[in-house]
Amino acid sequence: MVAPPRSRAQRWKDTLDRLDRDVDVWVATADPADCTPYLVPLSFLWDGKTLLLSTAVASPTGRNLLATGRVRLGVGETRDVVLVEGTVETLRAEELPDGVGDAFAAKTGFDPRRLGDRYRYFRVRPRLVQAWREENELAGRDLMRDGDRITE
Repeated sequence: MVAPPRSRAQRWKDTLDRLDRDVDVWVATADPADCTPYLVPLSFLWDGKTLLLSTAVASPTGRNLLATGRVRLGVGETRDVVLVEGTVETLRAEELPDGVGDAFAAKTGFDPRRLGDRYRYFRVRPRLVQAWREENELAGRDLMRDGDRITE
């Protein structure tokens, strides 16, 4: 039995809860030269407005993020998914605001600062957020468009 569709307000609340609670996200990027897609799981920290990821700058994901400044993220299970498309800002560890590196390490169990300059942080600013569980939630799945929350 499929549950009735959630309201947009409930989906937004559930999305924020998932971003607060979940630790890992699927990160989709593409090589700008030949459009080869690349998908990898990474840990993240949600600060209420942006997601913070970290990976090696020499990895395909790191290279793609640096080159394009764009990313698509998948959080959750296939029957309770949150998709985020966003723009990316690259940060060195020393550029993080006070306490953010510690918060990232505490949530994810991974501290990229220990690995030196090989790793960067990537701050994702959501431009599009979608959430749905079943087919009956496909209509109205957009929760944010062009960086603005949809409340209708």
